[in-house]
Amino acid sequence: MPFVCTLGWLACVLYSTIPLFWLMVHPRAHRWRARVRSPFRVLVPAWITMWIGLGALTGPWRKVALYSTPWTWISAGLLFATGIFLYVRSGTHFDLAQLGGLPEVRSNHPHHRLVTTGIRARVRHPVYLGHLCEMLAWSLGTGLLVCWLLTAFAIVTGAVMIRTEDAELEKRFGAEFMAYRRAVPAILPIVRLG
Repeated sequence: MPFVCTLGWLACVLYSTIPLFWLMVHPRAHRWRARVRSPFRVLVPAWITMWIGLGALTGPWRKVALYSTPWTWISAGLLFATGIFLYVRSGTHFDLAQLGGLPEVRSNHPHHRLVTTGIRARVRHPVYLGHLCEMLAWSLGTGLLVCWLLTAFAIVTGAVMIRTEDAELEKRFGAEFMAYRRAVPAILPIVRLG
């Protein structure tokens, strides 16, 4: 079980830095697009530095468990499956370039379009919802205090990041995005039965 707990802690460290990565991108998207050289030469090393920093900061508490019971892994398994489902569905009308953020940082990228079909007709940010499901799964399953704290950190920074991303999308797509934002929730999906 120590290996699984360490894996959960590392997964939560990585996931919790995703909003910080996008907070480097969205508020400065116009600057990144103006660069001749790939902005990922700066962004990826900065993101890796975040992993190392957050790992070093939280490492001393990586074994502090709030609880330890195998039954929590049943609910965690459902959350893992939901996260994977969301990732798969997110890729249906989105290609890897879009998932990787190339339209945000490269000017005149060929995939510069607003996608509002598929799962995005029910939730605007299904990938972020998938990340949240995965972090909650690791937190619930391991019972580690550090995983719960990293999940809370990701929720707070993720809320800020979604606002900045939405503002950037509004600049790029204008009225089309504003209408989409009014009709489709950011994180909690529209569920239609039948």
